[in-house]
Amino acid sequence: MTTGNQGLQTKRQKTTSQNPAITSIYTADPSAHVWNDGKIYIYASHDMDPARGCDLMDRYHVFSSEDMVHWVDEGEILSSDDVSWGRPEGGFMWAPDCAYKNGTYYFYYPHPSDSNWNDSWKIGVATSDKPASGFTDQGYVPGLGGFALIDPCVLVDDDNSAYMYYGGGSVCLGGELNEDMISLKDGMKEMEGLEDFHEAAWVFKRNGLYYLTYADNLEDNNRMRYATSESPLGPWTYRGIFLEPTGCSTTHGSVVEFKGQWYLFYHNQAISGQGNLRSVCIDYLDFNEDGSIKTVVQTLEGVSSVGPAPAHNPQQKSYPAAESMVFGGAQIRKLESGQSVVTDLEREGSYVLFENVDGGEGGRSSIELHYATGERLAKLQLTVNDKDYSLLNALSTGGPHEFGGVSDITVYLQPGEANTIKLSGGYGEISLEAITVSPLKD
Repeated sequence: MTTGNQGLQTKRQKTTSQNPAITSIYTADPSAHVWNDGKIYIYASHDMDPARGCDLMDRYHVFSSEDMVHWVDEGEILSSDDVSWGRPEGGFMWAPDCAYKNGTYYFYYPHPSDSNWNDSWKIGVATSDKPASGFTDQGYVPGLGGFALIDPCVLVDDDNSAYMYYGGGSVCLGGELNEDMISLKDGMKEMEGLEDFHEAAWVFKRNGLYYLTYADNLEDNNRMRYATSESPLGPWTYRGIFLEPTGCSTTHGSVVEFKGQWYLFYHNQAISGQGNLRSVCIDYLDFNEDGSIKTVVQTLEGVSSVGPAPAHNPQQKSYPAAESMVFGGAQIRKLESGQSVVTDLEREGSYVLFENVDGGEGGRSSIELHYATGERLAKLQLTVNDKDYSLLNALSTGGPHEFGGVSDITVYLQPGEANTIKLSGGYGEISLEAITVSPLKD
């Protein structure tokens, strides 16, 4: 199989983030943070596809950007398989958050410790010296647990003190963390002054004022409300609704400032039409002179770039699909342009197998699928070195021969050229031009 740069279209050509902003896999409950490296990161939950429900949520991914438009999947950082104390059946890896203090990144996530999942929630903690890789589970926050304990959020204040918030079942609690960022100083107390709290607590600070945002109890279509306080643990003053329903049965978001502009990160179900297959969106968030939040306008365009597009990765290698080993009903076809592509991937059991894929020194590599489809939503099943990476979305490019579609995910490859990548069809009409493989730096 030959490799090389084929001049393929990639996501670097985007001019706005578009909504949803992350489309290759289903992501929800975005917690956005800006660290000292100048990038913005999204720590999101992962709706596995095909969906079975919230019990199947697993395999947390992190996404990063330097310009708010081009998002890099940094790869999977934690799964239920990595949690020795967790529910034996796995799954139930719900809305997470991340915090940074004294050189360490702390990843917080809710996870049941027993098969009786809704009565055994705990807040797990994994740590790393890097923002998007190398996380190791450290157990869970002691003294917390029980019914509806979900949606952790951690605020590191200007004086380096840290506060944890969580909530569910119409109760929101908060408390100060010790220096270890895992244990609580004086336990948790109920956050007073919130109106119609449901879940999805998020706390940020602006101009000396603390903001607590959350999802309300509107039936089948939550809204986002907020309250403010001069203290990180309240009491809080209710201020109103700032995000109307998104068309999804759940609402969960985060607010962050990046390069002088404030943004709201949230999710909807615009791609799938299913409330358990959600996608992260981004829109501008603005304030009135009195510090109140203006109603966020939900858009299809998303937000504009705040910096240059990412540079081309010189280590990227392209693998033309038509030069791969093709099995199981997929066919090589030559287009009028003379281009050779793989088609008939809509047939159940069809697949394309790429062998001898170069993983470089091994570790994380971004895989991009370059495709065309006339369907609103087609999919391909990705298997790398016999490991299932779930379904990848292929959104319409305008026609079966209109190439330029890109779907990407970051996986782990072995060193050298002993890697195999398999793309299986049966999930809609799609034509495959090539894949590109780009090693990521750790």
